Amino acid sequence: MKRVLVTGGAGFIGSHLCERLLNEGNDVVCLDNYFTGNKRNIVHLMDNPYFEVIRHDVTHPFFIEVDEIYNMACPASPIHYQYNPIKTIKTSVMGAINMLGLAKRIKAKILQASTSEVYGDPLVHPQVEEYWGNVNPIGIRSCYDEGKRCAESLFFNYNRQNEVDIKVIRIFNTYGPRMHPQDGRVVSNFIVQALKGEDITIFGDGKQTRSFQYVDDLVEGAIRMMNTEGFSGPVNVGNPNEFTMLELAQEVLRITNSKSKLIFLPLPADDPTQRKPDITLAKKELDNWEPKIQLAEGLEKTINYFDNLLRDV
Repeated sequence: MKRVLVTGGAGFIGSHLCERLLNEGNDVVCLDNYFTGNKRNIVHLMDNPYFEVIRHDVTHPFFIEVDEIYNMACPASPIHYQYNPIKTIKTSVMGAINMLGLAKRIKAKILQASTSEVYGDPLVHPQVEEYWGNVNPIGIRSCYDEGKRCAESLFFNYNRQNEVDIKVIRIFNTYGPRMHPQDGRVVSNFIVQALKGEDITIFGDGKQTRSFQYVDDLVEGAIRMMNTEGFSGPVNVGNPNEFTMLELAQEVLRITNSKSKLIFLPLPADDPTQRKPDITLAKKELDNWEPKIQLAEGLEKTINYFDNLLRDV
């Protein structure tokens, strides 16, 4: 049995990771300050004697003895990370420093949940790990984009200077049950609007693309990455099937059988026009990992979750 620390463990992705690690027979410590995480996401795990929850903010040092650390803590949707941009940068940078310092002291393996946003509005398509990105360092998204880029730099410098065993994954758009209903992300936005019969808001002309990965596929990729030997990354973890915002909206309308109408609003500043991972490296290094759950199946699971959530409100 390994003892595993998951920062941001009460969040959307973190809670799924905690659940999977527990199901595999690990002792799991969930760390969260509940800024975007929610106890509702982990309450079903509370009766497990090998699950421990600690309220803590990763911008402050933390001391514990564990074998592995998954550093998932950081608001990841524009609404949440732009709410307090300085705090977002601190979470990425100070959080990385504190968790890397912990990993160094206790000789634990540590995985960083980085993001496809390190590529910015990419001039290379699809995005490969060797691409350095096209990021506005002073724009409204920079608190998240540059915070994550700095965190990657910290991870690789801790590896080079202190021989910390690091793993870095770059997460592409991920969706699924336990997403925050007001996180402003396109999948949750469209689903909630469709279920409520409200107008579906599309920013820009709807032709910009994203590649949507179901959360179970991401968790599988993260665990495989943690279990690799001699490979630090970074590695893209995402679904390479690309959809326009219009196609996503139409699929949500089809599954929900909603009568919602589409309305178009101005595109936010620095919003990427394309996003698609090249997962060649992931297939090679992560034991032939690739996404198993495609958009229609994943959307049905997610829509069922939001339907039940909205009925309970």
